[in-house]
Amino acid sequence: MLLRAVASPLAASFDRLVARALTGRSAASRRGSSAEGLDHPERVRALEQIEALYQDLALEDVDAFFGPPGSAQPSLATIGAVGHGPSRAHVVDASWPSVVKTFCADVADRFAATRENHRAHARFFLGEGKDRSAAILVHGYRGGQLAIEERVWPVRWLLERGVDVALFVLPFHGPRAKPGTGPRFPSSDPRFTNEGLRQAIGDLRALVRYFREARGARQVGAMGMSLGGFTVSLLATVESSLDFVVPVIPLCSFADVAHAAGRLVGSPEEQAVQRALLDRVHHVVSPLARPSKVPKDAAVVIAGHADRITPIAHAQRIASHLGADLFTFPGGHLLQFGRSEGFRTVGRMLGRRGVFRAR
Repeated sequence: MLLRAVASPLAASFDRLVARALTGRSAASRRGSSAEGLDHPERVRALEQIEALYQDLALEDVDAFFGPPGSAQPSLATIGAVGHGPSRAHVVDASWPSVVKTFCADVADRFAATRENHRAHARFFLGEGKDRSAAILVHGYRGGQLAIEERVWPVRWLLERGVDVALFVLPFHGPRAKPGTGPRFPSSDPRFTNEGLRQAIGDLRALVRYFREARGARQVGAMGMSLGGFTVSLLATVESSLDFVVPVIPLCSFADVAHAAGRLVGSPEEQAVQRALLDRVHHVVSPLARPSKVPKDAAVVIAGHADRITPIAHAQRIASHLGADLFTFPGGHLLQFGRSEGFRTVGRMLGRRGVFRAR
């Protein structure tokens, strides 16, 4: 109780400060954006036209939109090693070709323009011996710097329990971004955002197969934070061979984030119309659009009580859809006070599911 009383207000204030820096836009910058410079009637027309692009898709036929699952054949570059004894692991940087052909032809040239994004990237931590499981970890928005992600995630904790780790880089982030620029995904153009998630799911499905086929992994699952939490929740509704999923402080709705950030225009009633339309435009990539393919007892959602970037309502909706247990810690999105107890909850789930190797 004391931790929550002290930590939660601090974490919430820090989240608000950073959120304003990340998502706040001046009136001038909005006018300069082809998407955000539109008034209410123009936005409605544009969103309705985009919605029509997806109207004939059968959501249950995941390969029709995301493409058939491939298998990564990565180029590997040895970085070094970490740990000692049973928890020692070889550290390897992997990259492999990523599909950049878009579903929406209108964004094809823009989407393919970043050459760095034509290859998927991940950092592998590969332990000794066989009969190991694997966890694919997916970062949040503006993440993907691998040296930092090693410290954000409990990599050593997983290695000590006989689990190989892959730090996956989302499209247009880290080494997949043009040097000196920020990530182009997510975008104010919903089509571009949908394509980024489509590409990410294709890359992740290929990575799941790599660990199963090339590494002989016993079980393969995914954990994701924030935007990564959205991505792995979506993956759980697409990839039937995923064994477990752990969304952490997950995003659930781009429309809700846009509304909270003041990115919608007009009266409250007009904003409500835009919000509903934006949700429908993103429905094809929503983690709530399809039933989960992961067993309910193989999913845990972790949320921050004081999160003001993806507030707890996002996690509650995802947990309800997955049928997952929801654990909340006192901290926020960035200052994650109390998060370690959440991973102990994850550890108990992974132990029950046989993901950990007997020691």
